[in-house]
Amino acid sequence: MFTERTSVGLDVHARSVATAAIDGVTGELRQSRLTPSHGQIVDWLRDLPGPVAVAYEAGPTGFGLSRALNAAGIRCVVVAPSKLQRPAGDRVKTVPRTREVPPAKDAVHLSRLLRLDEVTAVAVPTLQQEAARDLVRAREDARGDLMRARHRLSKLLLRHGLVYSGGKAWSQAHDAWLRHVGREDFSAPASRVTSARTAPSQRTASSNSSTGCHALRWVPWWICWRQETPVAAITASAGAARTAGKSRSSPTVREMS
Repeated sequence: MFTERTSVGLDVHARSVATAAIDGVTGELRQSRLTPSHGQIVDWLRDLPGPVAVAYEAGPTGFGLSRALNAAGIRCVVVAPSKLQRPAGDRVKTVPRTREVPPAKDAVHLSRLLRLDEVTAVAVPTLQQEAARDLVRAREDARGDLMRARHRLSKLLLRHGLVYSGGKAWSQAHDAWLRHVGREDFSAPASRVTSARTAPSQRTASSNSSTGCHALRWVPWWICWRQETPVAAITASAGAARTAGKSRSSPTVREMS
């Protein structure tokens, strides 16, 4: 329930923050454009008639601003963009190419919705949870890099008639065979250069993927689901899988160990 005097909407971007504050007593609307510095935003909010409540949309800038405002004693709501009410006919976001600062329509809209309690908040993860998510994303990126590096290397060798037939691909025996593939196996100088660059990139990607897998062993997997226990995380992951419409199964109790 909204009980503060001033409602503030922030349109947060990577290099600027558009602000709009509505005073519930006087009806005054204040607008400004600030830098993404948390200290400057906090100082601007403290100059407003208090108490103050702030709302901004969740996005690529993360949750650092929300933590900074809450630490300063200012209530902050991170809004789910997919559930935000949009004015009719205001779907396309365009900025006129003029020297004047464009009006912060999104910030004004957020401040009004916050005052009416018409916003849906998202759960702000802790620093530990956000760090675990970053590690998971880094591991998935490393796995993708490894698959692409293997594909490039295998197709390069296949085009030159170099096919491994000693068992399972990408095993230790296969890796030993790859290390014995020399420059003399390629007739063209350009192919030798390509091989000299492709093979080390595959080994580097494999090392990065293994490092990410080992690092994840120290992170309880249910932390990524913003839950305190494994059972609660299983329930959350199963609900997310149903929502996404994917056939991927949720973690089992055996996978917790």
